[in-house]
Amino acid sequence: MDNLSSRIDVNVCTEPRPIDQGHVYVRAQRGRWQKVRQLTGWVLMLIFLVGPWLRWNGQQALLLDLEQQRFHLFGITIWPQDLTLLALFLMVAAFGLFMVTVFLGRVWCGYLCPQTVWTFWFIWVEEKLEGSANKRRQLSKAPWSLNKLARKGGKHLIWVLISLVSGFTFIAYFLPAAELGSSLLQFSAGLLPTFWVAFFALCTYLNAGWMRAIMCTHMCPYSRFQSAMFDKDTFSVGYDAARGERRGPRSRKADTAALQLGDCIDCNLCVQVCPTGIDIRDGLQYECINCGACADACDQTMRQMGYATGLIRYASERQLEGGKTRLWRPRLIGYGLMLLLMLATLVYAAASRVPMALDVQRDRNQLYRETPQGWVENTYILKLSNRTQQPQNYRVRVEGMEAVHWAGADTVTVLAGEILNLPVSLAADPYLLSEPMYPIQFVAGNDELQVQADSQFFSPVR
Repeated sequence: MDNLSSRIDVNVCTEPRPIDQGHVYVRAQRGRWQKVRQLTGWVLMLIFLVGPWLRWNGQQALLLDLEQQRFHLFGITIWPQDLTLLALFLMVAAFGLFMVTVFLGRVWCGYLCPQTVWTFWFIWVEEKLEGSANKRRQLSKAPWSLNKLARKGGKHLIWVLISLVSGFTFIAYFLPAAELGSSLLQFSAGLLPTFWVAFFALCTYLNAGWMRAIMCTHMCPYSRFQSAMFDKDTFSVGYDAARGERRGPRSRKADTAALQLGDCIDCNLCVQVCPTGIDIRDGLQYECINCGACADACDQTMRQMGYATGLIRYASERQLEGGKTRLWRPRLIGYGLMLLLMLATLVYAAASRVPMALDVQRDRNQLYRETPQGWVENTYILKLSNRTQQPQNYRVRVEGMEAVHWAGADTVTVLAGEILNLPVSLAADPYLLSEPMYPIQFVAGNDELQVQADSQFFSPVR
């Protein structure tokens, strides 16, 4: 038996299942799918960390200002009146996730989920300070010493630092990042900002450091209802049992036909690299997050043994049974059509969104009053909302009546994001009015945009 075969046989004999008393010791693995996952994780982490510090027109580009009830998304300000856009966006995201799940299974969990991204970051820190999976297991079982204290303490210290940065960054999407950072460094932040930064830092530390697989297997609702969207043509990480069984260790030069063995040498690497500690050879399981680590580990072993890769691969159940995957099927087409419909609705709603609003409130305590000149006067409060991020000059007028006197400012400057209350009065000579009620329309705008408020009325009753 050559050295390569001996090394594989040693792994079979000495490597246990990577779960000890509920803790999963994940073995490091390289491969094409892990490169994709790592690249995706780096990109997502970079976007997350840089997002609060982006500037647009002199202010934070991404700010979900709950206190002022407005969201700043680069050059767009979303107000409570625009929550339809948020609802449509969430619907697009939901149908997008459903469609991707039907086609590629839990690829979201394996490559895009924040829980997965942070978990692998924490595991990377663990590997650098405590060593490989075997060394980490042995260190956990060893009695306490200065070496163990230094390695364990250093790991948790870095975990805490990553968690604090994550908690601060998350809250910086809801509070101005520069002000929040300055106040925290000067210990002058209020109780609520400090609490929420600490709370989300603690959640990050517990979820990515301690709970890991528990979050995916017991707390995540997606793992529970995903099976309702799977069908026999859904691509997912799967084990080709027809090719792999009967499994068993052997030398590289062994005659598998004579031994009546399949391609699986039972090295157990697919289990050791799994972040949730499952055996993919047992079939589709809800704990599987489709990260592809087991496929990379198996391909590595197959290449070492001189076998064809793909014993564990992304494939549909129908394909693993020897059939041909149907890419286009009613469920996938249905989700795709709904996604296109929701996306078109979102684009239309965003394109037709008006960057200003005009609301009118009538004085309900008094329909009218008489002026010293004997004219009939009605009072109103105009609410002008500037939904842009620059000050705007608006002209206001009324339509629907002739010979009406306007009392109040008819040209105003509304600051960026401001809601300006403008009291105005309309007066008319009652002897020139013959109707008991006159419908009127308030109009506001500038050279680029004109908006109308809901219809009002002028009461000439004396």
